[in-house]
Amino acid sequence: MTTERTTPANGFSYTLTRTLDAPAARVWQAWTTPDQYAQWAHAAPGSVELDVRPGGAWKATMVTPDGAEFPLTGTYVEVDEPTHLVLGMDVPGRPTPETMTMELTDQGPRNTVITLRQTCDTAEARDMAEQGSGMLLDGLEGFLADGAKG
Repeated sequence: MTTERTTPANGFSYTLTRTLDAPAARVWQAWTTPDQYAQWAHAAPGSVELDVRPGGAWKATMVTPDGAEFPLTGTYVEVDEPTHLVLGMDVPGRPTPETMTMELTDQGPRNTVITLRQTCDTAEARDMAEQGSGMLLDGLEGFLADGAKG
């Protein structure tokens, strides 16, 4: 996994890139199907709802390794199946959502490069978001590997 961190004039950004052993359509399905997303994204059972269309709402309650739960909500800003998602994420106390972009690039029949990008208001928020996104990518990679064996 490669990580890039920048501090543009308008915020604190990170970019995470990883090559996954699955076609882009399979990665897209794992990211946009509620029951599959719940299996790899560290979500509380029954908490995932995904209306994958521009303006559609999403929500999930994430569970940290120590058992703490964090409810997350937002909307889909852009949807271009199976390569591009922009998710708006509601942040308490922030008047507008933060956005995270997910890009999928096919690198052959079983290799997809996934890139996650997000800009946050503070270095602390960026570090927390980057850590959470890294956990998501770890879970997604494991889920896809388990599926490839079955």
